[in-house]
Amino acid sequence: MTRVYALANQKGGVGKTTTAVNLGAYLAAAGQHVLIVDADPQANATSSLGLDPTTLRRSLYDAMIQQAVLAELVTPTAFPGLELVPGAPDLGGAEVEMVSIPSREHLLRRLLEPVATSYSHVLIDCPPSLGLLTVNALTAALDGVIVPIQCEYLALEGLGRLWQTIQLVRQNLNPRLFIAGMVLTMYDPRTNLAGQVAAEVRKFFPNQVFRTVVPRSVRLSEAPSYGQPIIQYAPTSPGALAYAALAGELLSREGTPAADGDQVSQVCADGTR
Repeated sequence: MTRVYALANQKGGVGKTTTAVNLGAYLAAAGQHVLIVDADPQANATSSLGLDPTTLRRSLYDAMIQQAVLAELVTPTAFPGLELVPGAPDLGGAEVEMVSIPSREHLLRRLLEPVATSYSHVLIDCPPSLGLLTVNALTAALDGVIVPIQCEYLALEGLGRLWQTIQLVRQNLNPRLFIAGMVLTMYDPRTNLAGQVAAEVRKFFPNQVFRTVVPRSVRLSEAPSYGQPIIQYAPTSPGALAYAALAGELLSREGTPAADGDQVSQVCADGTR
């Protein structure tokens, strides 16, 4: 069974792309077949996996606007079991160009339907906005949205608007949409604020917040500049341990057999698949 998740938060800099890339890598390390769809014009997921979005001949834009076949855009990465539909700066103009397309909110969902069944997981990395690209991702996310939340005060302010957007999409476009999980990111245990934010989020969303907390980590920040997920760049770092645990927790929620996190954690400790 294919699981399709959107990773969304209209606030930038909360670890959304970091979560998409590293969660995808650890799911692949656990034997899953994973596709990351980079729907962000900044194309940070693409560059984080070692591809230069400015030199790619084709990207998600070509499927959404130029009617290219999405399967032909799937690109292997250097990590086994992890593949990518790259993003590109051209996606910045896609929202304007999509205005005249019938049922434009369902465009990405239609493109993914013949491709998704080849994968166990499809992770859609959304732009830091609630525009048409994000709405497309939420409409395509048949198994829910994963929301990374930075452990800082301003991150709480945007949750209300995101929640309203999720409700609107569920009512009008994707009745299966729900919050599959919230990931607390950039957690700094040295500050009282981080603990307070985490407590507030868990108070209002007690069933949605993952137990795993991703710490603030220099290694996580460095890894994209080397075009590697953290499992390759620094497999024994605290950030790597956190994403290994997050992948195990997600698999456990899905009811995947033997998905108690042990296999993923062992991969993290070894640094290899």
